[in-house]
Amino acid sequence: MKKNKIEHYSDKEALDFHNTNKSGKIEIISSKPMTSKRDLALAYSPGVAAPVKAISKNPDLAYDYTAKGNRVAVLSNGSAILGLGNLGAIASKPVMEGKAVLFKRFADIDSIDIEIDSSDTKEIINSIKSISKSFGGINLEDIKAPECFIIENELKKLLDIPVFHDDQHGTAIITSAALINACDIAKKNIKDVKVVINGAGASAMACANLFINTGVKEQNILMLDSKGVIHSERDNLNEWKKKFAIKTKNRTLNDAIDGADVFLGLSKAGVLKKEMIRKMSKNPIIFACANPDPEIIPEDVEVIRDDAIIATGRSDYPNQVNNLIGFPYIFRGALDVRAKTINEEMKVAAVKAIATLARERVPDEVVAAMGGDRPHYGKEYIIPSTFDPRLISVIPVAVAKAAIKTGVARKNIKDFDNYAEQLKNRLDPSVAVIQGINSQIKKNQKRVVFADGEDENNLKAAIAFKNNGLGEPILIAKEDIVKKKLYEIGYEQKLDIKIINSTDKDLRERYVKFLFEKLQRKEGLLERDCDKLIRNDRVIWGACMVSCGDADAMVTGNTRRYSSSLEKVIKVVDPRPGEIMFGLNMIINRGKTIFICDTSVIEYPDANQLAEMAISTARVVRLFGFDPKVAFLSHSTFGQPATDRTKRISDAVQILKEKNVNFKFDGEMQPDVALEETYKELYPFSEIVGNANVLIMPSQHSAAISFKTIKSMSRAKVIGPLLIGLGQAIEIAPLRSSTSEILNLASVAAYSAGVIDYNKKN
Repeated sequence: MKKNKIEHYSDKEALDFHNTNKSGKIEIISSKPMTSKRDLALAYSPGVAAPVKAISKNPDLAYDYTAKGNRVAVLSNGSAILGLGNLGAIASKPVMEGKAVLFKRFADIDSIDIEIDSSDTKEIINSIKSISKSFGGINLEDIKAPECFIIENELKKLLDIPVFHDDQHGTAIITSAALINACDIAKKNIKDVKVVINGAGASAMACANLFINTGVKEQNILMLDSKGVIHSERDNLNEWKKKFAIKTKNRTLNDAIDGADVFLGLSKAGVLKKEMIRKMSKNPIIFACANPDPEIIPEDVEVIRDDAIIATGRSDYPNQVNNLIGFPYIFRGALDVRAKTINEEMKVAAVKAIATLARERVPDEVVAAMGGDRPHYGKEYIIPSTFDPRLISVIPVAVAKAAIKTGVARKNIKDFDNYAEQLKNRLDPSVAVIQGINSQIKKNQKRVVFADGEDENNLKAAIAFKNNGLGEPILIAKEDIVKKKLYEIGYEQKLDIKIINSTDKDLRERYVKFLFEKLQRKEGLLERDCDKLIRNDRVIWGACMVSCGDADAMVTGNTRRYSSSLEKVIKVVDPRPGEIMFGLNMIINRGKTIFICDTSVIEYPDANQLAEMAISTARVVRLFGFDPKVAFLSHSTFGQPATDRTKRISDAVQILKEKNVNFKFDGEMQPDVALEETYKELYPFSEIVGNANVLIMPSQHSAAISFKTIKSMSRAKVIGPLLIGLGQAIEIAPLRSSTSEILNLASVAAYSAGVIDYNKKN
């Protein structure tokens, strides 16, 4: 079994992450404009009276006039936090905020975490009941058994919205899907399999119940708690355990495992021994899901049973039983039909959808997440990856259909194909872009120089680049300073990254010779001048490394102004033959991706330069998987008003028309005309109006002002600026870039090194 790499983080880095910029991981923003007195009057008094009166007459209208229909409460009392135990309500808050983030990231559901400081079940039930009208669903989390059973069951009776205890049902849904596929691969009939469940907590019982609903016979399930097999002769069983008490002579796990087809562990590390594995049936199915350490590690199973199908709860092994595959999408489907509950039929529908999806061809996004190798349905791929983009368009549809069919939906969906397309559009496109890039660079790994290797964010980015299997990072730094930085950030792992600097005499002499030959006539530099540059400037050293073939790509910046880094780079590296250099930024906001240029190089481009930018940008945009639709922006639209400053823009459009390029373009036009579909009616002759995804700005000033304003004033994600037209794969991070921004640029640089021939024009 191939083990996946897992990234290591220090406690300090995790704490810093939670405390950077705004404290915590979630915030609330307005979905309506609040810019004028009229807006405020509509949002509050007196305008708010209209929806208030409407809802008072028909409470279901709250779904139409408020955020209720897309809001889930994530509730806990902290009595069973992850694997940490009962640490109290306030200690559970980071976990609950994390759950809210996952709801948003994977299913575009707005979630609010609520921590209830009580261990009294009646008090908890009443508290949730009192606030339930504000939400479209309730997600219970990290509440210990048996209280979680009592709370969930009672709330289901009292409330007319979905109540879902993810620790129970999320785990049950994923393991049930995994069981269906494991039985298929092992050539076992699910109706005949003998199942041993070690653990009798909330998740174990939920798994057992759903196993039964998916085909396992009740009499074929043996459940164990800390005292051994739950059998009919025991007199120390609560009402929930009694349901699984069967007549049997088995008393221990060693007894129960004899001849078993399936082992499901939801207990503790190391309880399943090698000798027990030998006693299982042919092609045994072993789900060792204890966290953080499983009941038995896969390596120990493989030593004695190469016919076993193994799953764990860990991300560093194949077949991770991860609730993230389930709960966001189950709630998505339930919310979209305004379901009154999540019933068994909806759970089974989710199970079947997940199981079916794992049998289909795996998309590139999953390839990226799995380390560059395309997994196939089989022993090591029985459940989909959490990064499968199809999850959001498959599971909610199945859940919604089941809700409608069983009569628990308030809202009907007539066109499920259209619904599936709407679901796809909820995904963050930046994720797909970066995952697609990472998929490629994992297959063809490159040596990437991190020129500012002593900078904390650059160092973290290099570590992440290495740990994620994206390529081979090279730090330009002094070892003693790196060691100090590693200590400061709390990184205790051995740093397996090459560190290099100007003390390397052989490299220094070679780079000095290279630079002298390049600059002696161009800038009149002496050899000693070049030696000084090489010794004192890491950007120049790194650019020489790439130019001389000792590295494939480089990322620099963050510690100095962009223009300063660019000045150093272009001393060493010329533009790509036949091209001009310019800066291109990718902006992702609310599901829409646009590219803006030139943000960083050419101050006031002429018509020919604008046309060349459009051609080069279109090529780059296609490399990222987008169909380029290019708008030349101005303060005027199609000649109104016409000024001397707009002529070069209209000239650029004319140049492209004469070149007969293979992408759509138009201009000049104002940015709102380029981006907003409402203008299509006014300009029906243009295919670009309202559809543009590439914006060619009239100057560097307007480009830089625009993208930085968007970045600062919105929730937009920015990748870049990407340095287009340079003769080597080098990217420059803006001043004060984050670790993730530097990492993304490093990935882009590595990707460029693999797909661009820098010796000729594409």
